[in-house]
Amino acid sequence: MSLRRCIALVCLVLAPAAARAQHLLVPMDDDQTNHLKAYGLTYNALKDGARGEWLLNYRGGSFLLPDTPEIRRRAGLDGVTVQAVDDAALAAIRSEMAGGNMESVPLEKAPKIAVYTAPYTPPWDDAVILALRYAGIPYTPIWDEQVEHGDLAKYDWVHLFHEDFTGQLGKFYIAYRGAPWFIAMEQQNLQMAKKLGFPNIPALKKDVAEHIRQYVANGGFLFAMCGATETLELAIAGEHVDIASQFADGTPMDPDADAKMDWSRTFAFRDAHLEKSPFVNSMSDIDGHQANVPGRRQQLGTFTLFAFSAKFDPVASMLVQDHRSVIPDFYGVTTSFMRNRLKPGVTVLAEEPGAPWVKYIHGDYGKGSWTFLGGHDPEDPQHAIGNPPTDLSLHVSSPGYRLILNNVLFPAAKKKPLKT
Repeated sequence: MSLRRCIALVCLVLAPAAARAQHLLVPMDDDQTNHLKAYGLTYNALKDGARGEWLLNYRGGSFLLPDTPEIRRRAGLDGVTVQAVDDAALAAIRSEMAGGNMESVPLEKAPKIAVYTAPYTPPWDDAVILALRYAGIPYTPIWDEQVEHGDLAKYDWVHLFHEDFTGQLGKFYIAYRGAPWFIAMEQQNLQMAKKLGFPNIPALKKDVAEHIRQYVANGGFLFAMCGATETLELAIAGEHVDIASQFADGTPMDPDADAKMDWSRTFAFRDAHLEKSPFVNSMSDIDGHQANVPGRRQQLGTFTLFAFSAKFDPVASMLVQDHRSVIPDFYGVTTSFMRNRLKPGVTVLAEEPGAPWVKYIHGDYGKGSWTFLGGHDPEDPQHAIGNPPTDLSLHVSSPGYRLILNNVLFPAAKKKPLKT
């Protein structure tokens, strides 16, 4: 941060009440010094009862907040750039927005957030948890017991990450079955299955997946990354298929399992072919990169965010707000989604131009909606088991992590009727 900007920020925070403007603009273009904490500033202002606006496509998807001492104080502590805006200046901003591909969306209420995460500590981190903690956005961790007891209904937004909802524990038994962390993970999942009355881990995870499907159908917002995107869909489609109950003894899957899958119940994918061998570290042919399968790994490129009409498609526009339109790709258990496996009506938010796969997708389901982002960590493209968590203080303007935080604020937006 330049000395001039530091002085301006301190003066803004310490300005007397009489000198305060009516509004604070939180720019999200290259003038912003900490994009990630700007989301936390906005979220916590809403949580404290303030109303805000998301200025879609204006200076990188800026936020407009009321000018209060508390918001100024938090902005100063977090190093978030804010700019005082009086009514005349705001009128000029609105006039500029009216003439371009821009729109203002009211932000009314901070969503209640839950993250589906195991109580044990796996040897990998969750990018969404890292983002929430760094931004200062509160969340509640939940796992199978809370889901089975109906707690999903308490939350507006639920995130899934690395979980394998087919119950095969990510097929990590292929390479890590003797590792203490894998043994502990298997034992705790099995104990939870027995506690909740299920015969095995796959049966439990299949039922958890069904609860998540019902949560979205009833109006919930779901965001998933990495392996959870693919395995959740396989578990839902395989309602009447025993995908994985015998994986531990190396028994191949039913060769007719593909034909028994019911894709009418899934969110995003259709007609995928299951990987039936327990000794191949892949779940299906949904993922285009197959990062963990020797000989089938695709090289990373970049993906491009689509430029949606902010006035006619504000939902998709919210999800792609960024100060960069081209973002370096990053691997995950599920890195990408094959185009030929997408259901009709799925909105592609980002793609690798010319590739047979896409990176970032969204859709409605029942009364709710879902968003899937492939990959594990936007700032650790080669992320491997045992790597240390990403230090987001070194990536305060990460365009990839902005996509995650767009989804966190998305449920706070007042949905406008589509213009015709």
